[in-house]
Amino acid sequence: MAILRHPLVCLVLLLRFLRAVVVSGWQTVRVILRASGPAGKRPPVGFIRMRFAPMSEQGAALLGCMISLTPGTTTIDIDMERHEMLLHMLDTSDAAGAVAGIRREFERYLVILFGKSPA
Repeated sequence: MAILRHPLVCLVLLLRFLRAVVVSGWQTVRVILRASGPAGKRPPVGFIRMRFAPMSEQGAALLGCMISLTPGTTTIDIDMERHEMLLHMLDTSDAAGAVAGIRREFERYLVILFGKSPA
């Protein structure tokens, strides 16, 4: 079991996830307040596709859950053959930055825990 083999990686991933939830929560509140204010500046909302590193189905599912539990982004679909996720984002003005953040904060740790070598 990955948790038993890499307890420090699990702890780091948990702490990064908790930090991401808090930071994304504040960012989402700012987006909502900005959109509902007198100027009504609504950010571009939309769907994006994000490629993810080769990992087991359990790892991809956990990544999808972590993304959905972080405010502002929801995982819609996981394509294991293409290693892609379809995400809905409340603010796509910096979608590339958001994807880079997901990779930096979650993906590399999940690869250690659930990665699989290419066939």
